[in-house]
Amino acid sequence: MKSFWQKLRTTLEMIKFEHTLFALPFAFLGAVLAADGLPTGWQIIWITAAMIGARSAAMTFNRIVDCDIDAENPRTA
Repeated sequence: MKSFWQKLRTTLEMIKFEHTLFALPFAFLGAVLAADGLPTGWQIIWITAAMIGARSAAMTFNRIVDCDIDAENPRTA
């Protein structure tokens, strides 16, 4: 039986969590440009939560919806 940490690692690999972390600076830059200055600490927290939540949910949804297509493709099988 897999441990919690092994399951978490598998999940993070499946949703490409590292890509979410790579995208965070772009979200912060967008916030700086939109606010015409530095966002507040709470705004940074909410931007981070929104980016992680939205992107992880989208990647999970994509994995579920495209599982049949991905199984046929050698690159994603």
